[in-house]
Amino acid sequence: MEIRIDKWLWATRVFKTRSLATDACRLGRVTIDGMNVKPSRMVHTGDVISVKKPPVTFTFKVIGITQNRVGAKLVPEYLENLTTPDQYELLEMVRIGGFVDRRKGLGRPTKKEGREMKQFTDEAFFGFDDFDWDDLGGDDEDDTTADNN
Repeated sequence: MEIRIDKWLWATRVFKTRSLATDACRLGRVTIDGMNVKPSRMVHTGDVISVKKPPVTFTFKVIGITQNRVGAKLVPEYLENLTTPDQYELLEMVRIGGFVDRRKGLGRPTKKEGREMKQFTDEAFFGFDDFDWDDLGGDDEDDTTADNN
């Protein structure tokens, strides 16, 4: 039994929609045994598929073929995850980086990010709220009253 790569990636829940799987194939983000593939490429049992979802490259071995989308619990019957641990570490580092590396145009910070930024700035300016700014210019008042007399 054979099936198109885009349909298999969708059926095994690697991509949320079939059109996303098709676009990934067209953009060269999907490879079988190290070669870029078109969405119409047929998948066979035993193929090793690499999927680039920046910043991570996931690697899967085809165990079974299915034409229909399967439940998450059934996915291990159709693919074996060969993704290396360093790829998952890279993914975790990106998640931890969060709002620090926020690029322009990504929208407003979330509530959590806003609280973290407020806490950071409160700690940075700790002690300045109690400062008495009037004590700096105490001599100016005496000079002005002396000139008026």
